[in-house]
Amino acid sequence: MLSKALVVGAYQQKLVEIARHGEIDLTAVAPPSWRDGAAERFIEQREASGYRLIVSPIAANGNFHLFFFPQLPKILDDCQPDLLHVEEEAYNLATFLAVWHARRRRIPSVFFTWQNIARRYPLPFRLMERYVYRNVGCAIAGTRSAERVLRGKGYRGVVRVIPQFGVDPTVFSPAPEHPESSGADGGVITIGFAGRLVPEKGVEVLVDACARLDRPYRLVILGNGPALPSIRARIRQYGIEDLVDIRNAIDSREMPQFLRSLDVLVLPSLTRPNWAEQFGRVLIEAMACGTPIIGSSCGEIPDVVGDAGLIVPEGNASAIAEAVMRLAKDGRLRADLIQLGRRRALERFTHARVAQDTVDLYLACAKA
Repeated sequence: MLSKALVVGAYQQKLVEIARHGEIDLTAVAPPSWRDGAAERFIEQREASGYRLIVSPIAANGNFHLFFFPQLPKILDDCQPDLLHVEEEAYNLATFLAVWHARRRRIPSVFFTWQNIARRYPLPFRLMERYVYRNVGCAIAGTRSAERVLRGKGYRGVVRVIPQFGVDPTVFSPAPEHPESSGADGGVITIGFAGRLVPEKGVEVLVDACARLDRPYRLVILGNGPALPSIRARIRQYGIEDLVDIRNAIDSREMPQFLRSLDVLVLPSLTRPNWAEQFGRVLIEAMACGTPIIGSSCGEIPDVVGDAGLIVPEGNASAIAEAVMRLAKDGRLRADLIQLGRRRALERFTHARVAQDTVDLYLACAKA
């Protein structure tokens, strides 16, 4: 498996779950770090349990379209795998080169896609995408809409809908005594956001919503990104600096504690011409931790949340504020969403479930 996402330690649990299957001998390849804008995230390397993890340098670190693993040919020659799983989009140079090297060695390959908006890429990316479509054995789509886009763009091979990663329900778990309604008695409502601070994540809309609340609250914004100055300006505009806590992104192992500290997590994403929310991993982490969710109607959020959270029209600050107040006042609703969220996470979004579905695809692809 080739994946830059494996720099996140929590994601490596999927490898453990895949390796539990006796018919799988797993080697994973991850970079030493990944740059996202000005921030660089170094690999949170954990002890490999049942699998081999190779930390291999990448070229063009931080460039989603042009990065690649220069040492991959040697790794393939050393490992001689029966199947190569590339967890990257078909139009990326890393995927094109990986599939090309695998095909030269007669190794079937699998790629992954989150792409939920049909986009026509410029040359040479469009040609790389077509090459991958023609030369892989199977594909994994993160969502149903990604599968529809994949088919619409001409991919005719085997495809399965499987999230890229799940959660470890023993790590992302509710607090021993999660409060049913922190705001019902007039206490402070703790509202949280976690993610990249970019305009399409809608954090300014969340600030607008909080400024409308007529109850004591605290907003905690966790993340880094280029939208931070405009978010700070919006906070100053409302004069609510004392009510907002902006923190840097944290290690994935600290996320459960952060999520348990919240009364509600809000993901207020906004659709753009070239982007819509592709999944929203923090949603399944919050559900597993028993933290109620408010999500916008952007992209995949309604399908991920299902009946386990509140969905509001994207860009509507008043609707977010009303949803927050509804959760604060209605203890029964809050308790129901805590239970529904945990149940949905356990049924659909654990690493074990993702691993089982992935192994089933491996076996089918290897036999094809």
